[in-house]
Amino acid sequence: MNTSPSEYAIIFAWLLCAIMFNTGMCSLNIRCSQKDKHALLNFKQGVIDPSSVLSSWSTQQDCCEWRGVKCDNITSRVTHLSLSCSTTLPTYTDKEDKSHCLTALRYLDLSYNDNLSINSLQWISSMPSLEYLYLTGIDLHKETNWLQFVTMLPSLSELDMDVNMSKVLLNSTFIYMSSNDLKGGLPQLSSNVAFLDISNNSLSGTISPLLCDHKMLNGKNNLEYLDISLNHLSGGLTNCWKNWKSLVHVNFGSNNLTGKIPTSMSLLSNLTSLHLHENKLYGDIPLALQNCHSLLIFNVRENNFSGNIPNWIPHGAKALQLRSNHFSGVIPTQICQMSSLIILDVADNTISGHIPSCLHNITALVFNNASYNKLTFFFPIDGFSYYIFEDSLELVTKGQTIDYGMNLHFVSLIDMSSNNLSGIIPPQMFSLIGLYSLNFSHNKLTGQIPNEIGNMKNLESLDFSTNQLWGEIPQGLSNLSFLASLNLSFNNFTGKIPSGTQLQGFGALSYIGNRNLCGPPLTKFCLQVSEPKDTKAIDEDGDESAFWSWFYIGIGSGFGTGFLGVSYKFLYDLRG
Repeated sequence: MNTSPSEYAIIFAWLLCAIMFNTGMCSLNIRCSQKDKHALLNFKQGVIDPSSVLSSWSTQQDCCEWRGVKCDNITSRVTHLSLSCSTTLPTYTDKEDKSHCLTALRYLDLSYNDNLSINSLQWISSMPSLEYLYLTGIDLHKETNWLQFVTMLPSLSELDMDVNMSKVLLNSTFIYMSSNDLKGGLPQLSSNVAFLDISNNSLSGTISPLLCDHKMLNGKNNLEYLDISLNHLSGGLTNCWKNWKSLVHVNFGSNNLTGKIPTSMSLLSNLTSLHLHENKLYGDIPLALQNCHSLLIFNVRENNFSGNIPNWIPHGAKALQLRSNHFSGVIPTQICQMSSLIILDVADNTISGHIPSCLHNITALVFNNASYNKLTFFFPIDGFSYYIFEDSLELVTKGQTIDYGMNLHFVSLIDMSSNNLSGIIPPQMFSLIGLYSLNFSHNKLTGQIPNEIGNMKNLESLDFSTNQLWGEIPQGLSNLSFLASLNLSFNNFTGKIPSGTQLQGFGALSYIGNRNLCGPPLTKFCLQVSEPKDTKAIDEDGDESAFWSWFYIGIGSGFGTGFLGVSYKFLYDLRG
């Protein structure tokens, strides 16, 4: 039998491993890092364990085989520590703790341990690889700086802990605790906090403890970013804004806030973004807010605001979202002076009058420079790094509600649907070639769609449904190559849907409710109408046709008379 050199090498490697195995040099078992083992034993010393949950943690046994411990198959470092629902880990102290040696630990779960109390979380802050931390059900009332230690974890992506925030004093500069199970009332702030995001939690109560308790502020504060949206907060907006002039971004959306917007909010001269959407706020928008000269985004959708649409919005504003309120009156022409506006959403109100013909003056909707439209903010975390935040809005386009975050600067939208607007659609509108979405549906608009609509090359969503528009669908509409959503239903359009174009690719629902509209995708066929001839040819043919008509009539009459005469003569001769 012939054996190749590679086969010899494999046989030699196996023999060598067998020899080394007998000397303990080629063990196939994973053995944990001694550094990690020592750190875990120190952790065990800080835990009172009357039920011997950690009895397997012995010096004689490989720590990768201990209860709740998992190691990496290649590096043998401890990566997972899971002791949830152990029920018998009463108290942990970090006195002389060296668990910070667990530098490879990615997953730590101590949740749902009855009566487990941790006096300090400082030992957690030294775990640079920690990605998942679960501390739900843990008593942390003795730890006043837990948030500071948690926010020091550079790799943390998921945190679950049901801390009562009303008992917490926030002291860190940068605090991002969104989408956790934080409970209780709002915390108190020290003057050090510059960035606070505790959105999407289970916080309740009023916002007064956060904004009106100034004991820890020492007469100053540095807060620029405040997001407490998506919680269960109630009460009014308070009147304590004079102490928060440094605020740049405020988001109180999706809570249960009531009352009016206080005039003291006009003191926020640096404010660029204000979100009060999805609450129960009411009343007029105060004129005093015109002092917020830096305002770029004003979002109060889905409240109970009334009165006229504000005409004082700063000319540099980029987004005005007033949909689903009780605004009335007409659309102020001052909006046409907002040259940077890319989002105009006043849908679902009781606005009347005509569509302003000056909307083509909004240059941002003509050129649509995405880089210029960016709504990006930079917040320093420390002296070396920044948190980059891009604002977001929830918009209705293409027949659905979409939350635009990182892509908001690519979107340009006008939505005036579900109002009482009348008159024609101004032809100047169709010069807004940078517009992405246009919705005038559910109004009382009349007139025809001009062929110039084909100039809106970037349009992706168009909805003119449920109006009183008439005439034929213009051929220019078929030039919109990016159009992905079209609704012209329930109008008075007539004639044939332009054939051989993408307009026939939309479903019949885009055109239903127009009795005199025909052609695919509708099932109603169009009657064939012959092409009219040249006028002169029609006259000549008409004369010739008349001549031959009378000629044949004369022949017929003469033949009939002659036939009757001959027949009479024949009958007369027979009698004779």
